[in-house]
Amino acid sequence: MSFAKEVKNELTQMQTEDCCTLACSYGLLLFSRAFSVSEISLLTEHSGVASLYCDAVALLSGYVADLQETPGGYSQVSVRDRQQRINIFEKLGLPVQSPRKQINLANLQNECCFGAFLRGAFLACGTVTDPTKDYHLEFSIPSAGLCEQFIKLFDEFDLSPRTTRRNGVSVVYFKNSTDIEDILAHMGASDTYMEFIGAKVIKDIRNQVNRKCNFENANAKRAVASAGAQRDAILYIQEKRGLDSLPKQLRELAQVRLDNPELSTAALLPLLSESLTKSGLHHRMKKIEQFAEELKNRSENEN
Repeated sequence: MSFAKEVKNELTQMQTEDCCTLACSYGLLLFSRAFSVSEISLLTEHSGVASLYCDAVALLSGYVADLQETPGGYSQVSVRDRQQRINIFEKLGLPVQSPRKQINLANLQNECCFGAFLRGAFLACGTVTDPTKDYHLEFSIPSAGLCEQFIKLFDEFDLSPRTTRRNGVSVVYFKNSTDIEDILAHMGASDTYMEFIGAKVIKDIRNQVNRKCNFENANAKRAVASAGAQRDAILYIQEKRGLDSLPKQLRELAQVRLDNPELSTAALLPLLSESLTKSGLHHRMKKIEQFAEELKNRSENEN
């Protein structure tokens, strides 16, 4: 089962106060496939959403909606009678003649009703991605005017959506995980909210582990490359001049490096007879490499 379906399953089973039932019904109808005096209908693959839509129509019109199954397995709910559609508009305090969808805030009677209205909108046109894969929640809204009003409503609750157009439809979406958490909480999806939080924690831990492993792997590669370069320089000196050509303090370090090619430079410290700091050891190793480089340059010039 998809995460979006889990969320919708939880939302359709909620018990709410009368004010929130009205707000949820309003959001469900307003953001559905069609909502005008000419047509009120919903097309959904979720049977629980279809059932809730039928309840909303009954609440607002006093009549039973027409429910049919499409050949593709979707549920199509519609209000066929024009007078019933007019009754619904009047019940919600919406202008019957206006072709533009509007949000009538009078239907959000209390502060709790924003979450219920959001819940209805999500059930009608929303979806959310599995948080183990990505952070993305969106509402696909056919009306550009309704989209603008919807965004303003989010602004009042310190939520920051982004917008785009996809196939001629306005899409309001969220990529910030904290915003998505807030929306799930506002809608009352407490179980899937906790599931989202858990997935986020696991993902964050995994990312931290991966970053640490990548950092350590990069360090290991640099150490191997550095040790290889040091060994090559020492072998060149040994071949051309012999290690006795090095000053005494460098000769011991060169021999220890040859004897321990797998160790990092810092790991050579305990093997030296003289006590050195990491900085001192690196400084001496640089002198050995410079010595080898000077030998190479001299050899090239002589040739």
